[in-house]
Amino acid sequence: MKTHTIYGKENIEEGALDQFYEALDQPHTVKAALMPDAHLGYTLPIGCAIATEGYIFPSYVGYDIGCGMSAMKFDCSGKTRIPLIEPLDIFYYNVGEATYDRIKQRIPVGFKYNDRDQNIGPLLEEISPTDELKSRFLDNGLRQVGTLGGGNHFIELGYDEDDYLWVVIHSGSRGLGHKTAGRYMRMASPDGKCREGHYGLDVTSKEGMDYIKDMNFCLEFAYENRFLMMKKIRSILGDPDVLTTINRHHNHAELVDGLWVHRKGATHADEGLMGVIPGNMRDGSFVVRGKGNSDSLSSSSHGAGRVLGRKKAKKTLDIKEFSDTMDGIVANVSEDTLDESPMAYKDIFEVMELQKDLVDVVTHIKPILNVKG
Repeated sequence: MKTHTIYGKENIEEGALDQFYEALDQPHTVKAALMPDAHLGYTLPIGCAIATEGYIFPSYVGYDIGCGMSAMKFDCSGKTRIPLIEPLDIFYYNVGEATYDRIKQRIPVGFKYNDRDQNIGPLLEEISPTDELKSRFLDNGLRQVGTLGGGNHFIELGYDEDDYLWVVIHSGSRGLGHKTAGRYMRMASPDGKCREGHYGLDVTSKEGMDYIKDMNFCLEFAYENRFLMMKKIRSILGDPDVLTTINRHHNHAELVDGLWVHRKGATHADEGLMGVIPGNMRDGSFVVRGKGNSDSLSSSSHGAGRVLGRKKAKKTLDIKEFSDTMDGIVANVSEDTLDESPMAYKDIFEVMELQKDLVDVVTHIKPILNVKG
């Protein structure tokens, strides 16, 4: 018997609910959960966890395979700390516009990539992809790793309740993952052309096993991508000691107790597992600890979730309100980033309240600096 759970249903648009129920009706679906940040996506809503039997669905993982969050907590004792925002009686690590500029110089954003191959260790030796993906990776993948991407991807520096400095990164597998996803979506479709739809691959077929191979490679690539950016930022900050490291995907599929659990815009939240849930450019991010709730397929939201699509946000939101609400935070506040303003997203504090059965909040990171792709 199929089971499903929806968290914060009143907070979720009708179109996303329709997509969720349609996925639930598919013959290979066994169980599903919709997170409180859910909103309309391609085929499956963003903010969904869904378990299937015998089949894996490229469209349920999405285009940015391995997109996720990375966070590091630093011990900056002994380093120069200066007050950046008055009249708050808080002393931050020495970050500001100069640090923002150095990050932009060292880490390509948007469609940009590195001008030379990056050293990420023996990735091809540890996880062997198909020859098709290996060829694409060797062609330009080593220049893409360590780059941010665009859209809602970001690098954020902030402080927690104890004034420790954190660096938080949201990024994925870049062009490598997007091309891989599109290829297998077409392969799964009946006519070999569609890139959307509830089309799966038998996990015992060559195509299914190839997708699992290549998906796992893209997942590791995404891990390395975030790690390399974090390494560069730590160097910019003067190599402070690392107290905590978190690196989690929210677009992936894994085999759990004989079922393929797909998470599309949903974070793995096994009992005791640390994760990061970002809110928006103004409200920062939450470090959380999973509760392993089986009703949610041990998953939580991956963020706040959008209330406005990008085009609508740019047409309807006010740049002055955006600027005012970002006062005191170093960031690109402009017409170009209006679709990423806090007003384009759901209230992250409400979203966190709606998933208190899924995660415990460990700390809240308030932003000092935000670099958007």
